[in-house]
Amino acid sequence: MAIHNKSHYNHALMSLNKMRKDNTLKHKTAADFTRPEKIMLCLDIMDCCGFLKTLPDNSVQLICIDPPYNLDLAGWDIYDNYIEWAKKWLDEAYRVLSKNGNMVIFGGIQFRDLKSGDLIDIIHHVRQNTKFKLVNTIIWHYKNGMSAHRYFANRHEEVIWLAKSDDYYFDLDAVREPYTEEKLKAALKDKRLNPENTMKGKNPTNVWEINRLNGNSKERTGHPTQKPVEIIKRFVKALSYPGSVVLDFFAGSGTTGRVCILEGRHCLMCDNDKSSIGYFNKHLEFMQKLGQNTDYNCIDNVEEFFAKLEGEQQGERETAI
Repeated sequence: MAIHNKSHYNHALMSLNKMRKDNTLKHKTAADFTRPEKIMLCLDIMDCCGFLKTLPDNSVQLICIDPPYNLDLAGWDIYDNYIEWAKKWLDEAYRVLSKNGNMVIFGGIQFRDLKSGDLIDIIHHVRQNTKFKLVNTIIWHYKNGMSAHRYFANRHEEVIWLAKSDDYYFDLDAVREPYTEEKLKAALKDKRLNPENTMKGKNPTNVWEINRLNGNSKERTGHPTQKPVEIIKRFVKALSYPGSVVLDFFAGSGTTGRVCILEGRHCLMCDNDKSSIGYFNKHLEFMQKLGQNTDYNCIDNVEEFFAKLEGEQQGERETAI
């Protein structure tokens, strides 16, 4: 039985039902927040655990990471005891997340031999040793990939969505998929569906068909495990809001920073490989070729980042008064 079928134990659903009964139901969406004129972005080259310790408590809305998988791909992908290392950044991640914050972790569960970087091991650790809530497992399905002869060729990866509490932020409207004209007419005839929501589009579900980046993709920066802009964008739009802080402490190619510039989120990134700076600059070049805005405030360090953010938020409060 799926977890969310146990509706009488589901805190989030009970809260929704109470708000409906009290006529106080109002989900905040991107439209309820002010998009900053220019986002702040800080990219630091250092170890993730050291970087996390510099962040204030409850200061980040979304953490979106693609950590090493312990597959010996390179020097940065070898760990004798992966979970002992991972629990350090998992504990820090929980501390820095806001009370309605979210965390997204890319990974896999298809490793043949015992590999402590498997998402199954991470899920087990999270459930047994942390207060994180596992909201969804997203199946990232793609049609392009390597062929295989000794097993069924892999065409998917997994991503887990964790929340700090049951009162997590989620903006479904921001990522709804539009119906075709024919399917929209059929959906509007379905009395089980809310017409207002139907007009906005359909829930994309937890199976996402988004192609991987092939070797000649125009998004390619040269990073070996680069993720597509489209998949990062969906997480950023659904699990954070304009003007909030998004953190990626395995910055890699810098795709998270690119998406934050596009979507009006402030961004913190770190990586222990200085090549990340070059990869991110390539993203900026690609954006400029596409005619996209690449204007942002480059912040040198975390202390300056949060000082400026507090000043911006104070200005908004004074304007509101």
